[in-house]
Amino acid sequence: MQLLSISLILPKLYIIVVGSKNKLKRFKENETFSNVIQPTREELTNGSFSYKGKWNETFFKNINPIVLELGCGKGEYSVALAQQNPDKNFIGIDIKGARFWRGAKTALEENLNNVAFVRTQIELIDLVFAKEEVSEIWITFPDPQIKYKRTKHRMTNEDFLSRYKKVLKPDGIIHLKTDSEFMHGYTLGLLHGLNHEVLYAHHDVYGNEYSPQEVTNIQTFYENQYLETGKKITYIKFKLT
Repeated sequence: MQLLSISLILPKLYIIVVGSKNKLKRFKENETFSNVIQPTREELTNGSFSYKGKWNETFFKNINPIVLELGCGKGEYSVALAQQNPDKNFIGIDIKGARFWRGAKTALEENLNNVAFVRTQIELIDLVFAKEEVSEIWITFPDPQIKYKRTKHRMTNEDFLSRYKKVLKPDGIIHLKTDSEFMHGYTLGLLHGLNHEVLYAHHDVYGNEYSPQEVTNIQTFYENQYLETGKKITYIKFKLT
């Protein structure tokens, strides 16, 4: 029995060790990427982060609109949007740098100068960007945080919306794309309750011929998996009034 137990444990240990090594390798490689910014919490809280209020001037060196993808994961959406919209600047934000390493590397390989990645927590967004510095925000497949005790982490709760409003231009747009009917319904109810402007909403974007192309012509790896299992993909486009 002891030998059997060891034989079952060893493969798991191997996966953990290899995974840890890959993460460390990606963290190191991120430090060499010109399109990855990793501010410390101290930089953000003491106001010394040099890009805040100067993203167009200092980093992108143009006056094009800035679009964020929050919780960008592997950065697939950020990269795809940058490919399709060379007249806009895109910034993927996630605390897990080992994930967006793939998107950052792809962007460099394809010489995409209009996409960057920032490793930080979403709740610090108003310390990364100045007032009215951002034109659009994409929230793609966030954790719905269904349990009541986790509502403070739900990325469309009232606190997060107030942070987004600080950095968005007055006519700024927010997009929520999710496979969670719960997240879709929760967000719609909150938006209506707070009298925000819902520009478009549908519970099945691939089953609706009028869905915006920017929503249906980009599919992430996990989104494809959701669709293969028959899950509906929902979408809301709204303004914070």
